[in-house]
Amino acid sequence: MTMELWQLSAVETTTAVRDGTITCVDVVDSHLARMMAVNGAINAVTVDLSETARVEAELADLAIASRQPLGPLHGVPITVKENVDQAGQATTNGVAAFADVIAEYDSPVVANLKKAGAIIIGRTNTPEFSLRWFTDNKLRGLTRNPWNNALTPGGSSGGAAASLAMGIAAVAHGNDLGGSLRYPAYCCGLATIRPTLGRVPAYNPSGAERPPAVALMSVQGPIAREVRDVRLALQAMAARDIRDPLWRAVPLLSGRRDTALRVAVCADPAGDGVEPVVMAAIRRAADALSNAGYELVEVTPPAVSEIAAIWGAIQSTEISEMIKPAIDAHGSADCQKSVGYLQTVYGSFGLSEYMRAWADRMRLVREWLTFLEEFAVLLVPVSQEPPAPLNDDLKSLERYRELVAAHKMLVAVNFLGLPAAVVPTGVVNGSPMGVQLIATRYREDLALDAAEAIERATGILTKQLWSRE
Repeated sequence: MTMELWQLSAVETTTAVRDGTITCVDVVDSHLARMMAVNGAINAVTVDLSETARVEAELADLAIASRQPLGPLHGVPITVKENVDQAGQATTNGVAAFADVIAEYDSPVVANLKKAGAIIIGRTNTPEFSLRWFTDNKLRGLTRNPWNNALTPGGSSGGAAASLAMGIAAVAHGNDLGGSLRYPAYCCGLATIRPTLGRVPAYNPSGAERPPAVALMSVQGPIAREVRDVRLALQAMAARDIRDPLWRAVPLLSGRRDTALRVAVCADPAGDGVEPVVMAAIRRAADALSNAGYELVEVTPPAVSEIAAIWGAIQSTEISEMIKPAIDAHGSADCQKSVGYLQTVYGSFGLSEYMRAWADRMRLVREWLTFLEEFAVLLVPVSQEPPAPLNDDLKSLERYRELVAAHKMLVAVNFLGLPAAVVPTGVVNGSPMGVQLIATRYREDLALDAAEAIERATGILTKQLWSRE
């Protein structure tokens, strides 16, 4: 297969446009042609921004020619998820009733990406209200996994991950309240980082203020095909924006080894059982880390089941209090069914229970920070099972319970506000597999260092996908 510009990494792209090897127009045109060729099969990009992208590419080339200061993502084609504000575009959040809710201003993450020189070529699909691990809605339709169209591409950033895996952009924006960066990356054979709470500013000017759980457990972040691109995009996204009071001016570290290179390894952190292919992924990642010089320690992290249960009950409570009327009024039958299952499985809190849960969060975060003092990272599964079949959460209440059990470690990270990277480990039975690497607060570098060590051993997974064409 002849190498084309859409196959370049973000790092390669920005380097080449800076030194004049390629132009921003050529790069964008290559990605737009790729989008036209493959998006119809997966339905990942829902808003085609070709026209404005070409104009931005021309301006980006002029900036280079006139020797203007350039941002870290100058000329890099990216996508933005449909649940954040982008000026002049609808923030649909997958809901037909919001199709005409046009944003007047950019959200902080979009503004930061633009300031970094990224060129937005499209907006990507998300489930209704961004509340499922499956990407489907009545407004935009179903997004399919490019590896296997019978599998979910993940959710809620499923459109972001599917488009990226197919080469439609070099970096994809997403967000993560319950695994919505990490699960799509896992399902589509990609790399990502769920940043520490406060690392990347978050705010939607067109929306209402976020309730506590969303404000304290949701983050914005990048998905990419390579770990080095995740680093680059995180740097761009993390720039200061005063509109988010939770943003913190903590430097992005790199190369510091003030934490011992010890890795805690646990294939079954909640003790509910793990499928053999997931166990094999953990072993492969552990071998890669061992060969890279890390010391491995088998250990079980604290209170994963308790944390996941509290996360779910808090989310269920806030859904009832804050957005259930909108779901009832505007959500499809599938959306209402999935949310109903969520609330049945997790239950809801009364006021005193809700307050006690937030108090318990302090205790549990303290336990985890103490635990992570001994390790550079914790190596665990993303899910206790491989990527699920399409819309499997609608199959039955019992199947929903199984998904909740499989994703306990996934959602526990949100509750704790910790950084966690995902990196692929290979393809098994036609499906990507991967692992999750959790670090202490504001040490995204440690998680990404470990992810990069695994990536060196396994290679860039999407190259296998493209070789099938």
